Amino acid sequence: MDRNSIIGIVLIAGIFVVWGIVNKPSEEEIARQKRYNDSIALVQQIELAKAQTELQAIQSETNQKSADTASTTAADSIKYRTITLENDLIRLCLSEQGGRPCSVELKKYHTYDSLPVTLFDSDSSAFELTFYVNNRPTNSGSLYFKANTDAPTVAAEQSEQKIALRYTAGPDKYIEYQYTLAPGKYQVDLNIVFQGMEDLTTQRTGVIDLNWMISSPQQEKGRTNEMQYTSLYYKPFEDDVDFMKARSKKEVQSENLQTRVEWIAYKDQFFSSVLMSKTPFLDANMEMLSKSESSKYLKQFKSVIGLPYQAGAHHEIPMSFFFGPNQYKLLKKEYGDKQLEDLVTVGRNIIKWINQVVVINLFAFLSKFISNYGIIILIMTIIIKLFLLPLTFKSYMSTAKMKVLKPQIDEINKKIPQEKAMERQQATMALYKKVGVSPLGGCLPMLLQMPILFALFRFFPTSIELRQQSFLWATDLSTYDAILEWNAYIPLISNTFGNHISLFTLLMTVSTIISMKFTNQGNMSNQQMPGMQTMMYIMPVMFMFMLNKFSSGLTYYYFLANMITIGQNLLFNQFIDEEALLKKLETRKSKPVKKSKFQQRLELIAKQQGQVSGKKKK
Repeated sequence: MDRNSIIGIVLIAGIFVVWGIVNKPSEEEIARQKRYNDSIALVQQIELAKAQTELQAIQSETNQKSADTASTTAADSIKYRTITLENDLIRLCLSEQGGRPCSVELKKYHTYDSLPVTLFDSDSSAFELTFYVNNRPTNSGSLYFKANTDAPTVAAEQSEQKIALRYTAGPDKYIEYQYTLAPGKYQVDLNIVFQGMEDLTTQRTGVIDLNWMISSPQQEKGRTNEMQYTSLYYKPFEDDVDFMKARSKKEVQSENLQTRVEWIAYKDQFFSSVLMSKTPFLDANMEMLSKSESSKYLKQFKSVIGLPYQAGAHHEIPMSFFFGPNQYKLLKKEYGDKQLEDLVTVGRNIIKWINQVVVINLFAFLSKFISNYGIIILIMTIIIKLFLLPLTFKSYMSTAKMKVLKPQIDEINKKIPQEKAMERQQATMALYKKVGVSPLGGCLPMLLQMPILFALFRFFPTSIELRQQSFLWATDLSTYDAILEWNAYIPLISNTFGNHISLFTLLMTVSTIISMKFTNQGNMSNQQMPGMQTMMYIMPVMFMFMLNKFSSGLTYYYFLANMITIGQNLLFNQFIDEEALLKKLETRKSKPVKKSKFQQRLELIAKQQGQVSGKKKK
């Protein structure tokens, strides 16, 4: 190994060292995060106690009911009931404290450790309006909302369920939350009704603020990977969907939109909680906080949303929730007019187009006939490789031409000393030009395939169809397939590689090296580009470190693609006669080099300029 190769390896090792040091959280950062969480919890307790005290004062002034009714309300405020609405897809729990959704369970999904998928619970969420009554600040989260009926029975799952939770402020004065859940839907409609609340005022004229907070719990085995897809999404009115950067190093991200907003979504890798309104929200102040590694939550989302409000005898605010999976086909069909399908991370520009038009539709089509997703990925890989076959063949032919010319390149390198690198390069390029070979002939077809590789890189980790689908030794194709795990923290390794070894990632790495060896065998002289071949074999190892935590479905696809490429190259090799190919190239040497129109134009301009210059000298 020459000096350049050694320097390259040392630099790569240095990058990993720096990466591990930078990504390792310091003890001070961990302590600061703990102090922050403790302070938030303390503030919430103080605010709740204050709100309850103010509630008693408000009720004493506005509610002239009997002492028995007042004591009943005080007793109920101590232990609030929860009411359950459920259909065949979700189970929604509503609390009489604040009349808010306090938990949502998705009935057809489970976490990596076989627990029900719960998008949020009562302790990690808030949904409350802030306003003034008789100039006293309060919020709906501290008020008692009594259900107008008992909880629907389980037998009612197949019919539309409705329930109203009402806070009574006096005779014909109330705030009511009307919930509706239809069968076979992930959507929950909410209509907020203000009746006779003339004494209710807001901080901003024509606006009542809604505080919506959720802490997103870890649902998947790979926390690091799940964090990279957990983010806050939103859609400004008549504009494209936007989001906060899930992979940002910032502990807190915020966005203050002083414009109308159609919806706000708190999203993790495979599931989302979305708040939508028939009348766009007036504005929104949003925040995303990353939780520490020790927390059971990934990130905390907060939004202060401006709802249109007109003070008067009667006012209604209709809105709806979506509590469900990030499934592209479902979101496109049900909410395509709102662009909710953009919650599925499939890339941007041409990458997004390839995924939405080709990959997702092909995957859905194969799913109709095949239930094993490992087989589906295999068939999809074969179809894609067949589609790319002309480009693959062109790349192989370019490599074969370079291979048969290698002895002549070696002769040039012997004649011209290594110190004259520019002269060597010019002689080599002159030979390529005579025989009609482009050094980039093998690279360009590969570059044209890159958009498809990047599209699949985006598709597999976010495809909920692969979630908890097993194949061979992989128990879940949406996350890594560990064949060996350990708990100890290893510097430089744990932060990048993880505390496990994924078998499909190893197979992908080995097959990539073999494929590159086939492709580059005889393609260049060892003296022509010192250390380049060694560096090219180091690249797959670097990708192994990057992809070891990724979806096993993705590394399984790359492994299959490599094996098919190796098979194609072996097949091409059987049908290509290298001696005949060399004779064909030698024949081209005797023919004059055909100049391109661009070259001819340049020579004509140079000739004309030379003639004009000669006339001036005379």
